[in-house]
Amino acid sequence: MKINFLLRSVLGLMLVFWLANCTNSAPNQATTTSESSAPAGGGQSAVQDDISQKDVVKVAVGSPDHTTLVTAVKAADLVNVLSNAGPFTVFAPTNAAFDLLPPGTVEGLLKPDKKEALADILQYHVAVAVYKTDMLQDGQVIPMANDGKVTIGVKDGKVTVNGANILASVPASNGIVHVIDAVLLPK
Repeated sequence: MKINFLLRSVLGLMLVFWLANCTNSAPNQATTTSESSAPAGGGQSAVQDDISQKDVVKVAVGSPDHTTLVTAVKAADLVNVLSNAGPFTVFAPTNAAFDLLPPGTVEGLLKPDKKEALADILQYHVAVAVYKTDMLQDGQVIPMANDGKVTIGVKDGKVTVNGANILASVPASNGIVHVIDAVLLPK
């Protein structure tokens, strides 16, 4: 009898605490939601997450060698697209690679009236799949997001894409980023 009374008392107290927590958590949730720093309609790129592995855009943003690429991705309005689940393989030219283009090319492509051409070039650097370097084979042809195709070269352990050297590879939450030493231009 004492055990039943004790058990009911403990269960009753647990129920009271549970109900109190449910009641107290609702205002906190509303406050958290209304105080969110993400802009309305900001898309996937506006999600704040400093704990999980970075997506392909955040990998590029975190690299001081890819500021030109990041500027171009923003100008072409591709940030949200590349922040989504993917999977993506991004061949990411370095700033030095962009510097190899004829003078004025990058500046010209960043103009609003060239947004479509810029997006086409950038999409030529993105495959909608994950291609790790150990999966790449000499002569392999990979379809790109702009409906173009790139050709992989493998010689003496070095991997190239349309002749551009893959210098490093960085895994991302939604794919992989291959750092390359040249800008890929669609035909």
